[in-house]
Amino acid sequence: MTKADVIAEIAEKTGIDKADVTQTLETFFSVVKQSLASHEPIYVRGFGSFINKRRARKVARNISKNTAMVIDEHFIPSFKPAKVFVEQVKTSENTKASVE
Repeated sequence: MTKADVIAEIAEKTGIDKADVTQTLETFFSVVKQSLASHEPIYVRGFGSFINKRRARKVARNISKNTAMVIDEHFIPSFKPAKVFVEQVKTSENTKASVE
C-alpha cells in the first residue's frame, strides 16, 4: 500500500477531501521527523512508539581497500508497535493465509 492508497482510503472512509487528508498526513510526517530529530519520542497508545535507537561507536572494515574506519555513535529512527497492534496482526486471517 502506498501513501496515495492510504490517503484515498482515509478520504473514502471519513468523507474528508483528499487534499485535506494529504495535508494532514504530510503534517503528521513532518511532526514525527521534527520530534525525532529533537530526540523526543512519540507515543501513540494502541499503535506504537516512534523512537530513536542509539548505535554505539564501532570499527568497520572496508574489505576492498583492507582498511579500518571508525563509525561514531549515532541515532537511527525506529518504530516499535504496541502489543495490541502486534496481536491484531498475528491473529488476522490474511496473515494466517499467507503463511500456509
